[in-house]
Amino acid sequence: MPDSKKTGRHRAVPSSRLGRLSGFGRLAGGIATGMMAEGARRLATGELPKLQDMMLTPGNAMRLADRLSHLRGAAMKLGQMISMDAGDLLPPELSSLLASLRDNANFMPPRQLQQVLKAEWGDDWRSQFAEFQVRPIAAASIGQVHKAVTHDGRTLAIKVQYPGVRESIDSDVDNVATLLRISSMVPDHLDLAPMLAAAKAQLHEEADYLREGAQMQRYAKLLADDDRFIVPELDEELTSDRIIAMSYVPGVAIESLESESQDLRNEVTHRVVTLVARELFEFGVMQTDPNFANFLYQPETGKVVLLDFGATREIDADVQDSYRQLLKAGLADDMDGVIEASVAAGFIKPLAVERYDDSVRFMTQIILDEFGSDGPFDFGDRGFVKVLTDEGMRIAQDRDAWHMPPVETLFVQRKISGTAMLGARLKAVVPVRNIVTKALNENASTKDKLVRISSRVSALRSNG
Repeated sequence: MPDSKKTGRHRAVPSSRLGRLSGFGRLAGGIATGMMAEGARRLATGELPKLQDMMLTPGNAMRLADRLSHLRGAAMKLGQMISMDAGDLLPPELSSLLASLRDNANFMPPRQLQQVLKAEWGDDWRSQFAEFQVRPIAAASIGQVHKAVTHDGRTLAIKVQYPGVRESIDSDVDNVATLLRISSMVPDHLDLAPMLAAAKAQLHEEADYLREGAQMQRYAKLLADDDRFIVPELDEELTSDRIIAMSYVPGVAIESLESESQDLRNEVTHRVVTLVARELFEFGVMQTDPNFANFLYQPETGKVVLLDFGATREIDADVQDSYRQLLKAGLADDMDGVIEASVAAGFIKPLAVERYDDSVRFMTQIILDEFGSDGPFDFGDRGFVKVLTDEGMRIAQDRDAWHMPPVETLFVQRKISGTAMLGARLKAVVPVRNIVTKALNENASTKDKLVRISSRVSALRSNG
């Protein structure tokens, strides 16, 4: 588990609707004050200030990140999601500070923690433990984690949900979106509506700790025969819908491996990429939150620890098939097939292909060149990403031609993009093409299986 010294400071979580609304009001007021100060500074130097320049000051971006860290809950989670889903489309200052929310949350003061634990476990809750560490070992957007020891000697990790976050999910998401829009911190052409709807749906699921516990047990069964991973064991007796208790599994932050050997970085990334492929094509279920904090590494065993299953969701068969067709076309170096599959999956609107055919083909060729090689893929070489982003921005300016992918696809894409970010952080070199080819061959669709059977029958008849 990560060290809580990196997670911030004691700050009570505003749990009432009025308290949280007041927090957003203070944030809006602070941004307005910062805007006025920046405008005055620019006028004093003889410069005519632009609205976006006045809004996008380091001070305003810092105010946003600090307030979201204080509010926690959906407000902070949305900042995390935007930084991962749209980071390449945002101004660098805002993208960087929103990214900091992935690692940096304040935690509840002891008195507020005590109130939550009493409400869930009763006044004598301490009698269930030989030891309970009041200072959390980790703090995130929905809850914070404490280490505890039971009377029978088991060491547990206890995740406690912040008060009021569940009830404030919808309003928090709407308030953050409004702030980002009115402050011009998000480009006008970026349509946040699908992302906001997805965020609300996911956050309601993540706030249900009984559901998360069931998903944890599900993954433990799915990976029971794979000794490269560890899934904590759920303590059902101590788990409620706002507290989840599990075996404490030690490990170091997975991104800390960036200073380790190239072979180790390659192996760990290979393992995580393979897991994503299995989730997509074999399991039909995926843990869709790619936050680095959801992975630990155990140097003594060489195993990867998987944490936080709140964002686990079923993958629709149509979504599986759309990725299958897209990847098959890519492996065959079939540009027309890739574009056709991208349109069918909802990644690209037909109008975008019609209006920007040259750009779409240029971007597709870059992707085919990067992933089409038989050799390993270098995640550390991200030069092509900026080229794709710059070219994509031209299409994104045309609101009629550009849109967000369907929500179900968006969840899967978040996990894939987040995994690529981890590979980039570790500068790993991994045979992605081989992993994808194996996953497709071992988990063919029903349609593909029928085609294969039909081909074999035809061959037997011809030979017979």
